[in-house]
Amino acid sequence: MPAFLTVGSLKLRRQKHTIVSRLILSCLLLALPFSAMALSMSDAISRAGQQRMLSQRMVKDYALVGQGKMLSAVKEMDGTIKQFDKNLQELKGFVKTKEEKKVLGKIDRLWFAYNLLVQTKPNPRQAPQVNAIADKMLGFSDQLTHLLEQRAGTSKGRLINIADRQRMLSQRIAKYYVFKAWGLDNKEYSQEYDKAVQEFTDALNTLKKAPENTSDIDGALAKVEKDWNTFKISFRLNGGRFIPSLVTRSLDKILGQMDYITALYMGIY
Repeated sequence: MPAFLTVGSLKLRRQKHTIVSRLILSCLLLALPFSAMALSMSDAISRAGQQRMLSQRMVKDYALVGQGKMLSAVKEMDGTIKQFDKNLQELKGFVKTKEEKKVLGKIDRLWFAYNLLVQTKPNPRQAPQVNAIADKMLGFSDQLTHLLEQRAGTSKGRLINIADRQRMLSQRIAKYYVFKAWGLDNKEYSQEYDKAVQEFTDALNTLKKAPENTSDIDGALAKVEKDWNTFKISFRLNGGRFIPSLVTRSLDKILGQMDYITALYMGIY
């Protein structure tokens, strides 16, 4: 051993080498696309559930852009499209059963046409077609979420699914409200709007009663309930005028809260 290398200095050099090696490994892992890293079952249920919300959000943004409302909707729609595609690629690496693969394949085929439609210049004549494809995407994404929940085989999957679905309902309600403001109102759309409002209320009550809830979850659900009740009152007190910017911001706030609650349910197991 050279005179200038003491036992202490050798230990220090080994420690530095270990730290550097770990840093390099961490950087390499971060550089990998997320789809290359294994999803947990909770992550997969959340991704599939999020697809339901994203399908509705894109149509909402499409209608906002078409009305020249909220310049931020253009940026939001672009981010939503990218997130949907990212989730789709991740789920392709996770689905396992024949039925899961079949349903995901249907989503993938619809996504090609849907992606092209929502990126064209919005117009009210094309909006019903965009909405029809969106609802097919929603239906298949819902099927996939339930299939993954069944494979999980625990109440964990059920609660994540319910909380996740609230995110979709917040954007579905916003979508139909914005449609009304765009002059796209009919009996079917009105019924779907009312149905989504009722489903959100029912699911919120279900989550509030869940025995698995932590104090953090109970507190977060109480905030959602407060904002939800405020929304139900405010959208009726507009004197017959449509206020899409205010309503969508209100529902986006609830969406953010449900994002947080979904993450809390994912973390309690």
